[in-house]
Amino acid sequence: MNSKQKVLYISQEVTPYLPETHMGHLCQYIPHRVQEEGFEVRTFMPKYGCINERRNQLHEVIRLSGLNIPVDDNDHPLIIKVATLQSSRMQVYFIDNDDYFRHHAVSDLEIRETPEENDERLIFFVRGVMETAKKLRWEPARIHCSGWVTALAPLYLKKAYADDPTIGRAKVVFSLFNDAFDGTLDPRFQEKLRMDGFPDEEIAVLGTDPVDWLALNKLAIDYADGVVVASEDVPAELLEYAKASGKPMLESWADEVEGAPMVEFYNAL
Repeated sequence: MNSKQKVLYISQEVTPYLPETHMGHLCQYIPHRVQEEGFEVRTFMPKYGCINERRNQLHEVIRLSGLNIPVDDNDHPLIIKVATLQSSRMQVYFIDNDDYFRHHAVSDLEIRETPEENDERLIFFVRGVMETAKKLRWEPARIHCSGWVTALAPLYLKKAYADDPTIGRAKVVFSLFNDAFDGTLDPRFQEKLRMDGFPDEEIAVLGTDPVDWLALNKLAIDYADGVVVASEDVPAELLEYAKASGKPMLESWADEVEGAPMVEFYNAL
């Protein structure tokens, strides 16, 4: 790692902001353990409508907000909020927008309540993280992505932001979970990615049919520098694809894993 020893986490969900799940627990626990190993860490996640801003002490960061993110030729204002996990003093940044994340209590996460919007929600979330990281001028040596909501991040980092001095040099890790969504993304998903500057050859693994969960994860593996198997029941097809890629793999990520093995994995990339 470089002397700054910074790791940026992009997470689909983080405990305690959402009801605890295996993924949410790991996305809180691992950054905390890595921080205890002497690293600086920051985390990004979506600002789902069910997250109580008052109880969790979220506040908007005006200097980071206000940018418009174009998706499918429409501009969507980017709102950035931040909170601090009291147990670890770790900063968590929330990507927010009125179009993709509701500002009222909902019975479930938007990614499940309005799945028809997920293709654009993913593009907006990942681009929002990239643009905010640039504004922060906080240069991570490693960027660790967890969950299918973050699956576009390796592609954007390696292609759209490869020349950016803040985030373009980071090594990218992608964690595989058994968190499949039903059905497929919008049939125009590949077209929307092409509109964002990605030619067909860069998204070839998505094919021409509507994109399902497996294809989305394979795209993330293609552009990641390393892969973590974060659930014991990840589908065999995905594990075989990751192994065939030849990328370094950490094949177990138990609930109580220590920070040192993850740091060693980061260092080995």
